[in-house]
Amino acid sequence: MALSVGIVGLPNVGKSTVFNALTAGKAEAANYPFCTIDPNIGIVPVPDPRLERITKYIPPQKVIPTSVEIVDIAGLVKGAAQGEGLGNKFLANIRETSAVLMMVRCFDDPNVVHVAGAVDPLRDIEIIDLELALADLDSADKRLKKATSNAKTGNKEAQAELALVTKVQACLAAGKAARTLLPSLGADERALLSTFGLLTSKPVLYCCNVGEGDLPAGNQWSKLVEERARAEGAGVVILCGKIEAELAELAPAERTELLQSYGLTEPALATLARECYRLLGLQSYFTAGEKEVRAWTIRKGATAPEAAGVIHTDFQKGFIRAQVYTLADLEQYKSEAAIKAAGKMRMEGKDYVVADGDILHFFFNV
Repeated sequence: MALSVGIVGLPNVGKSTVFNALTAGKAEAANYPFCTIDPNIGIVPVPDPRLERITKYIPPQKVIPTSVEIVDIAGLVKGAAQGEGLGNKFLANIRETSAVLMMVRCFDDPNVVHVAGAVDPLRDIEIIDLELALADLDSADKRLKKATSNAKTGNKEAQAELALVTKVQACLAAGKAARTLLPSLGADERALLSTFGLLTSKPVLYCCNVGEGDLPAGNQWSKLVEERARAEGAGVVILCGKIEAELAELAPAERTELLQSYGLTEPALATLARECYRLLGLQSYFTAGEKEVRAWTIRKGATAPEAAGVIHTDFQKGFIRAQVYTLADLEQYKSEAAIKAAGKMRMEGKDYVVADGDILHFFFNV
């Protein structure tokens, strides 16, 4: 699916280090601003323990998890909206992503330069939000002029757009992100706002990069970010980029030992990948057989034919019905044959909305 999460933040906060750990990529990570210039793109597997649970009863030749696209974008600095640093390039790159992973420095290290001179995660977040808001304000001003002209015709849709653009412009002029308006907007307004293409209307996940000694709970800086995220309804992941980079290089046995030494049960990057997936409004369904057990990506609310189309367009065009059962059914009855015998195997038609975790077989004819 053409959806991606952009990693953004000030220079030297650990974006490329985390990106490399996530993707086993080779993005340059160094102690100077603008180490990343052109965006690096990686496809990140989304760990899903349900896959392993399915394979206990349907052993396959291979297991294929779903994935999410992550984009490592150049660091932003104050004044980016006016072209400072790599401002215009940064803004263009983030505009092309579907959601924002905001990397925030929550560690103090005299050997790693902080572009603003000292660690202050809330200030860093405000710098980024302000620069994105200033860029959006320019877009909103242009849209306001057009909406004002169109509303004079008396067209109700144009008048509704004018009312919304006016709200958005006031919000941005105050240096606030457009997403802060979402709780006060109706469904129609939210749908209309999504067409504006605003940087600050994109969903956000905060990633607090803490020191080794602050795992797993974080520190006083990450607590401040968590408070802000709760107020916004945003998510937070706490990790140590340095440790995640080490974990990515280790064999499984050594990885488990290192995780345990920090009180962790899995790499924080596994949580991060799942949270990015959720941030994009995605969910998974499964297909299971002797050849493979596989997770497939769909938007929440997708119908059975749309889910079939993810496998192949012919599946959607010629969709007849879907055979559906759940992981709970499989764990209770141990096999598909037993699920059928118990009357738990459902046949669903074109209007069926696929639930997260459904196990499906499709019937089609083209």
